[in-house]
Amino acid sequence: MPREFSRNQRLGAQILRTLSELLRFETKDPRLLGVSLTSVELSRDLSVARVYFSILNPDDRPDAALEGLGKAAGFLRAKLGHAIKVRHVPELRFIHDDSAEHSAKISELIDNALHADDHG
Repeated sequence: MPREFSRNQRLGAQILRTLSELLRFETKDPRLLGVSLTSVELSRDLSVARVYFSILNPDDRPDAALEGLGKAAGFLRAKLGHAIKVRHVPELRFIHDDSAEHSAKISELIDNALHADDHG
């Protein structure tokens, strides 16, 4: 069982690297300019890859990027199939990763609390 988990992680890392390069150099969609892929989670049977992405500009809405990624999914999957050696290329499902945004809000709250303590 641990071996399967290890293969799953290795394949996920390879998919993340390859998709990041494809996104950066092969796509022309302007909606994907500020998109950064953060992680890939593969299903146990390797048929589905949940690809998490974040947006570099925190003021941008993820809807446009999600729509652009959805339109590019077939293209990215085909290119991924040529780049990695697996029998079946997993279906790509894109999910917005808002953890960086969440971290920034928490950090701001902590800073405000510390600032209030200093003056209170």
